[in-house]
Amino acid sequence: MNREILFESTQLGPYTLKNRIVLPPLTRSRSSQPGNVPNDLMADYYRQRAGAGFMVTEGTQIEPRGQGYAWTPGMHSPEQVEGWRKITAAVHAEGSIIFAQLWHVGRVSHNSLQPGGAAPVAPSAIAADNVKVFVETGPGQGALTEPSVPRALTTAEVKELVQLYAQAARNALDAGFDGVELHCANGYLVNQFISSHTNRRTDEYGGPLQNRLRFLREVVQAVADVVGKERLGVRFAPLFASTEEDRVYLGLVEEDPHETYIEAIKVLEQVGIAYVSLAEADWDNAPELPETFRNDVRSNFSGKIIYAGKYNVERGVRVVKAGWGDLIAFGRPFIANPDLPERIAQGWPLNAVDPATMYGGTDKGYTDYPSYRP
Repeated sequence: MNREILFESTQLGPYTLKNRIVLPPLTRSRSSQPGNVPNDLMADYYRQRAGAGFMVTEGTQIEPRGQGYAWTPGMHSPEQVEGWRKITAAVHAEGSIIFAQLWHVGRVSHNSLQPGGAAPVAPSAIAADNVKVFVETGPGQGALTEPSVPRALTTAEVKELVQLYAQAARNALDAGFDGVELHCANGYLVNQFISSHTNRRTDEYGGPLQNRLRFLREVVQAVADVVGKERLGVRFAPLFASTEEDRVYLGLVEEDPHETYIEAIKVLEQVGIAYVSLAEADWDNAPELPETFRNDVRSNFSGKIIYAGKYNVERGVRVVKAGWGDLIAFGRPFIANPDLPERIAQGWPLNAVDPATMYGGTDKGYTDYPSYRP
């Protein structure tokens, strides 16, 4: 297996990456309370994994209404920005590049997580199904529950949200990030506008696909105007199939996922952003994305392409060698193996991930996974 291809340096916007291995956004719910503030423990976690050529933070909500799970960090208060500065400084000291993932969950939330106990906001007042949200039930204690019924945003509120994304991008730059990634995947807010399953609007943001892509287009442009298009990425989850497997959240399968996401990628190409990150289905025996789709992504997008979703080394090498992708993201393996790039390079065995400590908690299952000792 020609794993050396994963260790070639490559260009991403203005940055020369030391390898093609990516730490993708991984929700870990370890922020300090109250205030969802990034902390020293999180700085240690990211520093340990700075062997990645490129790093993207866990989803960080752009405003208080954007939170759908307890203890996830934000990017909207001065305390949060100060907390993120510790993390960017730790990563930069290790010579890596890190982008902040800007996130708004839209309808995938609960009244108890919303300011004043209000209803979550969404393109349309349609409750999310096949998903649970995680709410705090006491100090350090939480439980999974059904999402609350959302209320539909007014047209004026949609335009305000575009500006909230831009402000979060300014905050990310202030916190020392090298750029930002927009979370437009997995059935969260931007994805809710794109999908005909969740968008029943009759204004300029609803109806035909090009109208449903309007919110994506406006957010991408507004954030590009802040950080620079060469320091901007977008994440999609173009599901072509679903599963009955019990999952935190997968997202939405469109009637024509090929057309929907190629048209969305054309929006990104028009703005000229640095990369698109494609999160593939990752349940056991999930089908890979069709080759026709992969080829169409490459022919319609001139930036870098990241693939993620239960990738192993062999599959990552195959995707890069085929010319479909430029960077490969490893999720669960990076949780359990802080030294993952070195393990891949040397062919060393991997630690197994502990699902019980994935979300919330202490350093256990977070920063205590050992590096390999040959």
